Amino acid sequence: MTAIQDPIDQQLLNLIQQDFPVDPRPYKILGDTLGISESDALQRVNLLREAGIIRRLGGVFDSRKLGYVSTLCAVSVPDHLVPQAAALINPLPGVTHHYQRDHTYNLWFTLIAPSDEKLSETLGQLEKNLQTQADGGPLLNLPACQTFKIKVQFQL
Repeated sequence: MTAIQDPIDQQLLNLIQQDFPVDPRPYKILGDTLGISESDALQRVNLLREAGIIRRLGGVFDSRKLGYVSTLCAVSVPDHLVPQAAALINPLPGVTHHYQRDHTYNLWFTLIAPSDEKLSETLGQLEKNLQTQADGGPLLNLPACQTFKIKVQFQL
């Protein structure tokens, strides 16, 4: 499958963007809503994922409302050591994603933690590890001053 195959795929994509069922059998509910079987709903989602139409399927939580703190971070590491730096960042609990940029600060990531203290402790230890193991520069901690949330839903 390289593209959306039929109107049911379109309806399924519209439905899961906004109202994915929180249930032990979500694909049964999706199937019932669309007039298809549970296994057909699951198979369609899997095919859409394999085709790259669905990149991620998961919940999104407002960490602040759950009592967590978060920040955007950046570090400069030599290009040839980016994989080592990423290997230090990725396993940390609370890292939601990271990406490489064509900039002096070439490795960026977001981190959430249950408190300001835990966030500072994690970043301090990570900065030391990045400096000793990946020749990293100072770690920039860039907490948001104002939060902007853009809700996007693609109508298919």
